[in-house]
Amino acid sequence: MADQQRIHPAGDPEAPQTPNAPLVPRNSSKSDQGDPAPHDNVYYPPVQRTLPVVHSRPPKRRRSCFCKCFCWTFSFLVLLIVAVAITAGILYLAFRPKLPKFSIDGLQITQFDLSNNGSLDATFDVNITARNPNKKIGIYYEGGSRITVLYEGEQLCQGALPKFYQGHRNTTVLVVPLSGQTQNGTGLLTQLQAQQATGSIPLNLRVRQPVRVKLGKLKLFKVKFLVRCQLNVDSLSENNSIRITSSSCKFRLRL
Repeated sequence: MADQQRIHPAGDPEAPQTPNAPLVPRNSSKSDQGDPAPHDNVYYPPVQRTLPVVHSRPPKRRRSCFCKCFCWTFSFLVLLIVAVAITAGILYLAFRPKLPKFSIDGLQITQFDLSNNGSLDATFDVNITARNPNKKIGIYYEGGSRITVLYEGEQLCQGALPKFYQGHRNTTVLVVPLSGQTQNGTGLLTQLQAQQATGSIPLNLRVRQPVRVKLGKLKLFKVKFLVRCQLNVDSLSENNSIRITSSSCKFRLRL
């Protein structure tokens, strides 16, 4: 008898297949909703969102009116200084200016004695030579000048130069009268007599003279000449011939 053929039931191909591996890992428990509970040692970091960085433009600086005014004023002054310097350079090259020269050539005393109140009265005549060495520059000597003669800081007498015009390469000799009165003249006269015994009396002569310079036909603004002369004379006796043993003068210009 032939073996009976065994028939094995075949599975339903449309039935859902159960996976061999469990869906829930071992050593884990299910939550009430059926989801596996996370293990205690597992850490899940929080979700971080990266926001784009927006760089804003720096605000524009607005210059104030004061800053603009200062810049314009500074620029104008710089241009003005440059223009003046250029003009002065051109004038210097064109005219070649030179400072005038002064010298004290003589000194005559007409009065030098004590008055009744003890003051010292002095009257001098000073011979001054002024030289203008410039070829194209004339000098107007204006009013308001002052000449003083001092001994050891004490003023003996004073006067002023006359107004006149000095042309190109001109030499002018002036006789200027000076007069003055010094208080407490007794002590000063005693000191002068002791100094006169040595044969040399130091005197200081100072001149302040306002002038105007003429360049060609152009008459410039007023400036001031300052002259300081150091003299040594043999005596200061009244109505006596006075000899100047040494004389030196320094000249300065002040605007």
